Amino acid sequence: MFSATFPREIQRLASDFLRDYIFLTVGRVGAASKDVKQTVVWVDQQDKEDYLIRFLNEVQDGLILIFVETKRNADFLEDMLCHEGFPATSIHGDRTQREREAALASFRSGRTPVLVATDVAARGLDISGVTQVINYDLPTNIDDYVHRIGRTGRVGNVGNALSMVNDKNRNIVRELHELLQENGQECPPWLAQLASYGGGGGRGGGRGGRGGRGGSSRFGARDFRKEGGGGGGPPSRGGGGFESRGGGYGDRSGGYGDRNGGGGGGGGYDNSSW
Repeated sequence: MFSATFPREIQRLASDFLRDYIFLTVGRVGAASKDVKQTVVWVDQQDKEDYLIRFLNEVQDGLILIFVETKRNADFLEDMLCHEGFPATSIHGDRTQREREAALASFRSGRTPVLVATDVAARGLDISGVTQVINYDLPTNIDDYVHRIGRTGRVGNVGNALSMVNDKNRNIVRELHELLQENGQECPPWLAQLASYGGGGGRGGGRGGRGGRGGSSRFGARDFRKEGGGGGGPPSRGGGGFESRGGGYGDRSGGYGDRNGGGGGGGGYDNSSW
């Protein structure tokens, strides 16, 4: 098995099927790639659509992967972005395998350079040319965050990850703040303030520290067989560089020109749980 993260549950699964497996790590398990520039911005929930449009109008051409929390939101954002002039497609657990393969083929080819997805696309997909990952909705745990942003900055290429943060994300901000600091990424003052209020458990205790720093690792940075048992256990807004505008979406042209989406063959990924 290969993975960027190895929680204890997965290690125990391996021990159920393998008598004496070998646990190898390269670097620190659970670390985010330093080839990905991570940016966090405070965006109130009602301003996310407008912020996304403004951001997409500024970003250069390339494949953009947008993660959302729900299937309904994936469908909604796909429709909204197409209306705004950004050729987009989406994948989630309610799509058939054929529909997913068609969407992925269209995304890979650049016919629809924006893909909106639930966590069905967070793991197991290797798509070259993804220059930007956007966490429109942050995940609820830091493992999924690492996997999501790992869709860009692959094979030595430089990638970018933008995450929209607001009061809904208090459960992950502490670990997110620590991860950004660990990677030498810019941390806005409001994120440090929000992290200090609690939530997310931190990596030095509670749910456990990483890499053996004072606790058991959330990511499985160590072989759990050597740990002796046991399971793991409102800021001042800094803005995000784009002014906020209220209300829906009007008739604006996007920054990608007039491209038509389409289907096709391509690699598949089958997981109906999202």
